[in-house]
Amino acid sequence: MTDSQNIVRRRVSLFLALFLVLLSGCEYMDSTPIKTEQELRREKSGTIFGDGGLFGGTPASAATDGTGLGVNAYLWRATLDTVSIWPLASADAQGGVILTDWYAPPQTSSERFKLNVYILDRALRADGVRVAVFRQVRAGNGDWQEAAVQPETATRLEDAILMRARQMRNQSASGQ
Repeated sequence: MTDSQNIVRRRVSLFLALFLVLLSGCEYMDSTPIKTEQELRREKSGTIFGDGGLFGGTPASAATDGTGLGVNAYLWRATLDTVSIWPLASADAQGGVILTDWYAPPQTSSERFKLNVYILDRALRADGVRVAVFRQVRAGNGDWQEAAVQPETATRLEDAILMRARQMRNQSASGQ
């Protein structure tokens, strides 16, 4: 073996040794999955220090009307009633967000609509709900393309939700 081969072999050996020393000093990454806030809350609720606390008090996350919703219960139920013809993509009662999937009215199959509804308050207030409406129309080639939505469409939906929420509250108050 020549001197140059010995030098290369020593350098490779030194490099490998240094690499192994550095590698052994590294910590392995923790492979336990990160838990969501909901999972942590669920685990904690089984202890005496959970949501109810030591003396069984009301959880801070519960709504004032006792429903456990993070938003106004009447607005939540009224929204679900009002948008019931749309297929739901997502509904988060704690965050007050309802997302629908696309819905094409039977009388106009060349257009479809999608809604994002945000319940913003725990109180039944006129500014407690916001609706975003999206519209698509079918192009000549069959693809869906974004289209403008009349500005009053979202306002009409918000008004319908508020009216239904008031009806529900009045029915509840009168004991019906």
